[in-house]
Amino acid sequence: MIKKPKKTNSKNSQIHTGILVLENKKVFNGIGIGYQGEATGEVCFNTSLTGYQEIISDPSYAGQIINFTFPHIGNVGTNKEDYESDKVWTKGVIFNSEITNPSNYRSFLHLDAWLKKNKIVGIAGLDTRSLTILIRDKGAPKGTISYSKTGRFNISKLTNTAIKWNGLKNLDLAEKVTTQKNYIWKGFKTWKKETGYKKNSKTSFHVVAIDYGIKKNILRYFSDFNCKVTVVSCKTSADKILALKPNGIFLSNGPGDPAATGKYAIKIIKELIKNNLPIFGICLGHQILALTLGAKTKKMKLGHRGANHPVKNLVNDSVEITSQNHGFEIVKESLPKNIEVTHKSLFDNCIEGIRLKNKPVFSVQYHPESNPGPQDSVYLFQEFINNMKKNAKKKRY
Repeated sequence: MIKKPKKTNSKNSQIHTGILVLENKKVFNGIGIGYQGEATGEVCFNTSLTGYQEIISDPSYAGQIINFTFPHIGNVGTNKEDYESDKVWTKGVIFNSEITNPSNYRSFLHLDAWLKKNKIVGIAGLDTRSLTILIRDKGAPKGTISYSKTGRFNISKLTNTAIKWNGLKNLDLAEKVTTQKNYIWKGFKTWKKETGYKKNSKTSFHVVAIDYGIKKNILRYFSDFNCKVTVVSCKTSADKILALKPNGIFLSNGPGDPAATGKYAIKIIKELIKNNLPIFGICLGHQILALTLGAKTKKMKLGHRGANHPVKNLVNDSVEITSQNHGFEIVKESLPKNIEVTHKSLFDNCIEGIRLKNKPVFSVQYHPESNPGPQDSVYLFQEFINNMKKNAKKKRY
């Protein structure tokens, strides 16, 4: 079926040049933005008000099309600094309104040009609230997004493409987004208005970060805490990691199904735990750690994505507002007795943090590096540093 061009109310466009087709055959028409082409992925929504460049460049969004609930996306443009990865893995983006001209002193490139440059297909001018409600009620659907200046689309073909895509369940994306070559982080600290990204030459501890799709701002926070960081591929053996003589191990965030990644990651992490090294995991790293310790994970009906998620700290009885991006969770009933739950979501009570009772090993589901998002949870980096300090003292005696 070929869809004929239709008129739109937009002042800037006379035809629907963008389309989103879901696996349930629901169709959303709009205005094409970014890269002309077609992309298929899981359609999810993000509730953040700011930080769209960091969100789109986060490797954890590999295989996904992001529906932004905040209507004004693009008004601060894009820059050369706010990348979370050297390559953008996001499949597509959905905006409520057309992109406005940027007004920000840091802006280097219009968002539409940035999307084109990174080959991201986008659509604007559709009812993102309606789409968000659909996702909230039915779960994240598979979908195909397409942009063509002709405004002609084969809806049947686009629908079949969405239906035939296998989805994120059982899909290992970490092996696709991981670094192809191990490297030492350049040592840049988190961005400050007065200095930008300042280099830190002080190194008190050596952290080996296993890259399942690591965000650059995590590396910057480690520089803030005077850590040298060696980033290694997700399939690097425990022996090779230990040969680097780290003071601690970091398990990074990343995309895809943790159970699929666990096929090789569990064996590696088990060996690292045996060596009594401090371990800290975030997001996918949190889920893989749980799998390693004997728990199970499952796909959520409704994932957590945004910078306004309340989390209860069960250790000190406080509440943290957090930045999150995940579609899988730990199964509560599967937790072994030697694991303590340290944090839980105040949205749906899912597990947001765990720690091993007899070893310096812990992880959280959310993103304490807070880009974009609040900075309530930066203290977790300090906890990891403290564990490395304690472990170093034990080795001296």
